[in-house]
Amino acid sequence: MTIRSEDVKKLREETGVGIMDCKNALVKAEGNLDKAKQILREEGKELLTQKGREAKEGRVEAYLHHSGTVGVLVEVICNTDFAANSMEFRQFTRDLAMQVAATKPRYLSPDDVPAADLEAEKAIYLKQIEKEGKPPQIMEKIVEGRLKKFLDENCLVKQAFIKDPTLAIEDLLGNLRTKTGENVQIKRFCRFEVGEGV
Repeated sequence: MTIRSEDVKKLREETGVGIMDCKNALVKAEGNLDKAKQILREEGKELLTQKGREAKEGRVEAYLHHSGTVGVLVEVICNTDFAANSMEFRQFTRDLAMQVAATKPRYLSPDDVPAADLEAEKAIYLKQIEKEGKPPQIMEKIVEGRLKKFLDENCLVKQAFIKDPTLAIEDLLGNLRTKTGENVQIKRFCRFEVGEGV
């Protein structure tokens, strides 16, 4: 059966579990959200009571490329210092800082992309498609596909993980939430590169 992306998004927001796990649970539950939540709980993947708690603890991780030309700072927050000091949490922040150094994301998530940037990309894609001579009836679909690719490449949470491209950063984040049972969030990141903007 076809699982609607809105349902996957809703389940993810309500549980904090990674997208692929949410999608698989919905497939098993034949699209039923409550049943999917139950499946996630049975698999030990649902984020339970911590979701609504305020995240005031966390870590700032620094990464400096061995050449000394690229440096990164990332801030990841959670509910308790116990989780922030755990091996899994520290590994996640290290991996995240390396990800930012390697992939140069422009935004944290699709929600952070200014409408003007999306419109500019869309205009470029429309011109490209016109030059390619594609039929008008499929232009919108092609633009949608290219915009999705743009977001997947430029939004940190949507990027494929450099150590395992079968996972997105948001999947790693969902897995960490499940392991710690806490409301883990990537708060912000900053990337510096020698000579950038000169």
